[in-house]
Amino acid sequence: MADQRCRLPGWRDRVMTAEQAAELIQDGMTVGMSGFTRAGEAKAVPVALARRAAENPFSITLMTGASLGNDLDKLLTEANVLARRMPFQVDTTLRRAINDGRVMFIDQHLSETVELLRNQQLGKIDVAVVEACAITESGGIVPTTSVGNSASYAILAEKVIVELNLAAPAGLEGLHDIYIPQMRPNRQPIPVVAPDSRIGTPYIPIDPAKIAAIVVTEGKDSPSTVLPPDAETQLIADHLIAFFEGEIAAGRLTPSLLPLQAGIGTMANAVMSGLKDGPFENLSMYSEVLQDSTFDLLDSGKLNFASGSSMTLSPQRAEQVLGNLDVYRDRLMLRPQELSNHPGIVRRLGVIAINTALEADIYGNVNSTHVCGTRMMNGIGGSGDFARNSQLSIFVTKSVAKSGDVSSFVPFVSHIDHTEHDVDILVSEHGLADLRGLAPRERARVIIDRCADPLYKEALNAYFEEACQRGGHTPHCLEKALSWHQSLETRGTMRAMAAPLIEGGNVA
Repeated sequence: MADQRCRLPGWRDRVMTAEQAAELIQDGMTVGMSGFTRAGEAKAVPVALARRAAENPFSITLMTGASLGNDLDKLLTEANVLARRMPFQVDTTLRRAINDGRVMFIDQHLSETVELLRNQQLGKIDVAVVEACAITESGGIVPTTSVGNSASYAILAEKVIVELNLAAPAGLEGLHDIYIPQMRPNRQPIPVVAPDSRIGTPYIPIDPAKIAAIVVTEGKDSPSTVLPPDAETQLIADHLIAFFEGEIAAGRLTPSLLPLQAGIGTMANAVMSGLKDGPFENLSMYSEVLQDSTFDLLDSGKLNFASGSSMTLSPQRAEQVLGNLDVYRDRLMLRPQELSNHPGIVRRLGVIAINTALEADIYGNVNSTHVCGTRMMNGIGGSGDFARNSQLSIFVTKSVAKSGDVSSFVPFVSHIDHTEHDVDILVSEHGLADLRGLAPRERARVIIDRCADPLYKEALNAYFEEACQRGGHTPHCLEKALSWHQSLETRGTMRAMAAPLIEGGNVA
């Protein structure tokens, strides 16, 4: 099987163990690894790095596409391999090290990392480690279930380690569309004019002389961690379906809508899956991550084509999809993330973006990343790439978290990732706030009335009314603006902000 997968002449002369290949990575280097939302990451060399560091300490700067699976960030963090990490992560152990200041984390828009590298603003890539399902006769690397930043890492790196994963289906070859924009200032327009535009090659084109090691592996991606839809996510989906029906009736959309994007995670996945119950047809996707909901829509006949940068699936869906790629081959494409998230393409196609908010405030500012303004969760990911450039920028969230101790709608977000200028629609299980064409004072009324939980609605209205008495285009009571977060930090709950009103008093 290996000879069928690796067609590069003389490739066996470059075969190494993971431990031997890991020796190419030395202290202080910058390493670019494949992997995007727990899909398509190199699986053997990172483990070998962690083992080596346990005996002979060293550290590196690690760049990926997004999050790694198979607990690799955890292993590398525990072995103190990571001095610096970018541009996204989801691991609990790494998150703790980031918030403790032990790992320097650079949170970046996912479309920008390789642009900064290409223009020499982030130094150089010493070694790239890329998972492949095949290597072509010319040395082209065929990725597995994600592309992410792998193509640019391999092209820019001085040396490339290829993990040839024989467990990845050979049928993945042909699904990828690898296109690298030219250097500025002579860059030509990227000719993606529809989600199914094919503009590149089905492999990463590199000089085969740069392939310093080939590690033969057999490993699976980590399964998706998304939870099944529940009653509240179904309500959010229902609100969105009704909104889209209204847009169709008003002539602003057709039943085919516009290309859809959905952020990673339970909320966006559940909402997207719910669209199969709507009166839509001939849908398309231009997104980062293709989750279970993508294939729910494909199987329902509602979705014609899906373009993304990775496939992150539950165990059951992975078995069904990867075991039957011929069923989906003509309806799927995986691209580098600088294309899947490219602002110009997103704006050209008129993408409808659906992303998840950690919290939103009464004026429509959205926090996607930081708890109480200080503690990093995962990172901004690609939500900013889409939010500012989409035809419709939609953020969804349940109205409360932690069994009601935390309100997702607050007077002022503790950290702003997406300003009010980039947010068109907010949706919770209680309703949908259409913010288009509204001034800040109008937005506040709509958000509180339609999205906030009843437990906190009266307190939000009281804050807003007091702020309006003080005046201003975007009224605030600065000494109280973050009092809800302060209550959460000191008391473990925001309920104290609503309790005085329930008792007939004033907001503290």
